[in-house]
Parts: sequence; structure tokens; C-alpha cells
Amino acid sequence: MSYREKLTLVNKEQSNISIRRQTDLLDISRSSVYYQPAVDSEDILIMNAIDEIFTRYPFYGHRRIKPELQEEYGLDIGKKRIISLMKEMGLNAIYPRKKLSLSDPNKQHKKFPYLLKGLPIIRSNQIWGTDITYIKLKKHFAYLVAILDWYSRYVITWKLSPTLENIFCIQALKEALKINTADIHNSDQGVQYTSIDYINILEENKIRISMDGRGRCMDNIFTERLWRTVKYENVYLNEYGNIGEADQGLSEYFKFYNEKRRHQSLDYKTPAQIYFSK
Repeated sequence: MSYREKLTLVNKEQSNISIRRQTDLLDISRSSVYYQPAVDSEDILIMNAIDEIFTRYPFYGHRRIKPELQEEYGLDIGKKRIISLMKEMGLNAIYPRKKLSLSDPNKQHKKFPYLLKGLPIIRSNQIWGTDITYIKLKKHFAYLVAILDWYSRYVITWKLSPTLENIFCIQALKEALKINTADIHNSDQGVQYTSIDYINILEENKIRISMDGRGRCMDNIFTERLWRTVKYENVYLNEYGNIGEADQGLSEYFKFYNEKRRHQSLDYKTPAQIYFSK
């Protein structure tokens, strides 16, 4: 059943089952039930252009993106607007700098050290990495989270959400833990991953927690490569009209990515072949 079909099953007038319970049973974000798009069409145009630039050049900050927007897309806008839209998209250039992101850490949340420096990656489920990226739609946008096994490049779970509320990250983690568990979970220091609810799940499952340090450009490189692949091979080739269409299209793509797409770094095997090998 597609995401859009699940949304149609939610009954806001149902008095016996709360909206929270219905969305939990359907495994969808509660925010998507109430969400009404209200984004300026010009902002969407600019954000989609920024996303394409940033996917090509993930080391670009707003200073380099500004002339690229002007020369390649004919969009002459000010620095402050670019910064604001990049923040809305949750984008960070991968070099040491003042962090710019909607997933900036909450100072009251507990932080964890980076555990992966010099650590050889030798087997599946040794390290899971996770991140969030912007997904363009025709008249709006969505956010995609994935949990990736670093050794095999296997996408264990993924979720789409119309907002950055952490429920879709928690849902992805719970689904991943139904499949297997990891020794180490690595993420950035965003509020989605430092929230008490998210941390509690990791600790209850005795998973060691690793978090990228500020200014570390290569900590989550496997997930950055995944986003580049997903966007070039699927998102940019399709004009997804809404989150339901994107959910269906990405579901087909991730099945292909895991089970059919051969990776040079895996000696031309598929992620599933490596992940499930003994």
C-alpha cells in the first residue's frame, strides 16, 4: 500500500481510535495527516536549483551557490535568502565552517563522541549510518531519511516526511531493528538524533552511539554518496507530484538499489548479496 493510500485511511472523526494510534498502525507520520503545503512557488524553484547544485558540489556553501544560481539558472537572489532556504532544506557544505542546518543540535540534548576514526569496517551490521536529505516535488518538497549499512551499502530502511519532526526517523530506526541490530549507530548531531526518544531506543538495544563532530567533512560520506545516487538515478528523472508518488517511486527504486544495482566498490555485487552473505 502506498503512502498516499495509507493517508486516505486515516479517519479524523473516529472517536474510538486516536489520530496518533491510527498513524502508528499505518506506519505514517502524524504530521502528514494535518499538513497543508504553504510554500511560495518561487522558493520551491530556488530550492530545487540549490538542491541540484549542492548534489553536484556538496562542498559548496552559500557564497559559491549564489553565482551558480545566477549563471546556470538565471536566479539572482540575495545571500540572506539563500542562507534561509538552505537552512529550510537542512543543507551543510562538507568543510569546516559555522554549521548551517535545520538539524542543528539542541544544546540541552546529550551529545556523543565520534567512534569511527581509524576503525576498519569489516562486516555487515557493524556500523549503521543515517542522515536526512531534501526531496523535491512539483509544488512542494519532502524529507527522506535512510539507515544504511556501511559495509554492504544496503539500505536497511527509509522513510519520507513532509516535515523534519523526528517521528519519521524514529519509525525508520524501529523498522531497521526488526531486521537486525548494529554494533554502532552513526549520525550527525541534529535534534532528530539527539532526542531522548531516539537515544533511548539505541540504548535499550545496546547499540553504541557515534556522532559526527562539527567540521568533519567525511564522517557520513557513505550516506552522502547514497543521496547523490538516489537523486541522479531516480528523483531528478521523475517529476513526483506529491509525497505519495515519491513514496511509491522510491519504494521501487530502493528495491532495485538493494537487489539489482551492482556496485564497483562491492566488486560488482549488489548490496543485498553482501549484506545477507554469511
